[in-house]
Amino acid sequence: MSLSATPAATRFRPLADILWPSTGAPLASALRVALLVLAGTALLAISAKVQVPLPLVPMTMQTLVVLMIGAAYGWKLGSATVLAYLAEGMMGLPVFAGVGAGPAYMLGGTGGFLAGFVVAAFIVGWLAERGWDRSIVRLFAAMAVGHVVILAMGWAWLGFGLGLGATKAWVVGVLPFLAGSVVKNALGALLVPQVMRLVDRSDA
Repeated sequence: MSLSATPAATRFRPLADILWPSTGAPLASALRVALLVLAGTALLAISAKVQVPLPLVPMTMQTLVVLMIGAAYGWKLGSATVLAYLAEGMMGLPVFAGVGAGPAYMLGGTGGFLAGFVVAAFIVGWLAERGWDRSIVRLFAAMAVGHVVILAMGWAWLGFGLGLGATKAWVVGVLPFLAGSVVKNALGALLVPQVMRLVDRSDA
């Protein structure tokens, strides 16, 4: 039996592919990808401005949007969208939570979290393409992994990249975000499968 025939190798279409299927035409496909990326980066920029100010790292809605982009877009387009968002910030566009942008901003307190966004979108997208986005419980678990990755990379950068030390990095960079991460995790895990069900009913 080939690997492609095993259940583990089964691929599921992410929500974006179901709602807006690719026609296969090169120009139309490129335009579709560009518009989806622009929509994703716009949502990330907006979510960055919805925030609770905290020392060093503000609390925003970005992690919810990052993980939902991963779940809805799949790992390739999801990762590419988050990378495009970071590229916008690197170029100086005002897309981040703070007032600044550019390379210096990305090397500041939020740098580890921003890098974690890419990894988290990849992980959640990869799991979504294996059917985890069809179940509230499994998507909650996938998004929980994404949140852990984001917080862990943020903590590591604060603690060792910026020299705050492990304890202080935990206090300012992880602890204030734990409760919010659980709430955002639950929201994302409820929303995406529900949209999937609505789409399935409309196609029936």
